[in-house]
Amino acid sequence: MHNLSRQGLIAAAAVAALAAAGCAGGGQVEQKPDKPALFQPGSAIGYQKYGKDYPATTVKDVPGPCSYESISRKDYSGQTLKIITHAVPVIGEPTKLHAKQFEELTGAKVEVVNVPFGELHQKILTPLQAGQPAYDVMFYPSLWIGDMAPYLAPVPKEYLDTPGMKDVTKAFMGVATWNGTVVQYPVDGDRHYLKIRTDVLKDPKQQAAYKAATGRDLEVPKTWAEYAQVASFFTGKDFDGDGKPNFGSAEVTKRDDLMFSAFISRAAPYVKNPGVKGGVFFDVETMQPLINTPGFVRALDDMVKAKSAWPPGGANFGLGDEIFSFGGGQTLMSYSWDDAFIQAQQPDSRVRNKVEAAPLPGSDEVYNRTTKAWDKTPNQAPYFTWGWTSAVAKTARNQKMAFDYLCFFSNEANTALDLTIGRFGVNPYRNSHFDAAFWEKQGWDKDTAEAYVRTLSDMEKSTNRVFDLRVPGVNEYMSSLANGVAAALAGQKAPQQALDDVAREWTDITGQIGKDKVQAAYRNVVALEDNS
Repeated sequence: MHNLSRQGLIAAAAVAALAAAGCAGGGQVEQKPDKPALFQPGSAIGYQKYGKDYPATTVKDVPGPCSYESISRKDYSGQTLKIITHAVPVIGEPTKLHAKQFEELTGAKVEVVNVPFGELHQKILTPLQAGQPAYDVMFYPSLWIGDMAPYLAPVPKEYLDTPGMKDVTKAFMGVATWNGTVVQYPVDGDRHYLKIRTDVLKDPKQQAAYKAATGRDLEVPKTWAEYAQVASFFTGKDFDGDGKPNFGSAEVTKRDDLMFSAFISRAAPYVKNPGVKGGVFFDVETMQPLINTPGFVRALDDMVKAKSAWPPGGANFGLGDEIFSFGGGQTLMSYSWDDAFIQAQQPDSRVRNKVEAAPLPGSDEVYNRTTKAWDKTPNQAPYFTWGWTSAVAKTARNQKMAFDYLCFFSNEANTALDLTIGRFGVNPYRNSHFDAAFWEKQGWDKDTAEAYVRTLSDMEKSTNRVFDLRVPGVNEYMSSLANGVAAALAGQKAPQQALDDVAREWTDITGQIGKDKVQAAYRNVVALEDNS
């Protein structure tokens, strides 16, 4: 985050919000007076009445401006709120669920449009660029902020002052901030980390067999080299006794389904040198692409070699495939978003409480782009990968209603329930979410819960971390990267050649968008990485 104090950041957002008032499409809507509340403070909240697919879990409505009790006092009858979001279920399902609830509480009509990932960027950005008030509220990947920021209404002070917003972690407040102003409303916190089957790691027979074959103790991999060795050893073995072969690793490898994030996870410890500031993807001073430097090449070489430990079809796994491969017990390990781990911890999962969260594997050395040599020192670099976010368009006619919806979406009761439903794609982003006792109440074993919150909270403390690119044209950059990685995985190009081609394309993309424009945006990313 920038060197602005939190108070200064909030003040800047408040000024910007006041300046934006009145410029929404069609003029602001007159607010109706509050009506009697439909809920009592502290009421029990659950989702089961909305369908059998929802757990019977209930939580208490936490008093505050975003609570069921407070929002039910709002009268938005006769008004329509238009929302665009991802396809069901990931983020799209909770958007629709909370829209239905918001209608029941406020009398508003809420129209939700669900869009597949590949179409979402265009469906949101095109009307914004044309100045058309197509949607009031938008849910999208937070790395698109470089494209979206000019069209977003800053989050007003009254929402920044809510207890829930003040509880958002420093890293994810940084993700929501653009040039010192909070323009995205945090609803999710994503990072990549390692997931592994503890029932296999702790099995004496497996430990003995691994020791005999490798000369090493069987433990949670600390480096990508160790990850490869463990994955290779267990591939093809029936380590859970169900009569079917298991495999070492499930990874997101489908070119058009977030593969670029999986590759960045593998590259992070090789390219994020704690002693070198000024950018991971570009040199922020020259804007020369760094994507074909030795650290990235090493990671791609690792990924190509990893194919032998993937399950059948694993070379074309999308995120959903990875979630169900690890979460369903097919594979020993995976690394990506929380979803696979939460899937494994569902009440009906056969691997429930047989899994553990751990930091992403690191490396024994890290490339130094200043000296153009490898520093022979162990390195780890947490990866805060985009995550879902939300925002209100400047063109929204009733920005108050739009922000109230997001305030309600992310209130403490809804978030507590959403976190426990793996398919929702809502993952910890507040400090209070790093509480092992909360997860133990969901039926998690103490060790599982403690390892999970420790892994996530330790990432917040790291001073050597990687964030997504987050610049105008990010989809073009990431599409180019995905194509290059796919070409290497398919054996069509050597890793160095593939990434050299990506670097040339990145230079062209920067030229088309404008070097100064991309550079100015990239400084926001570098500030997060360098903790400046």
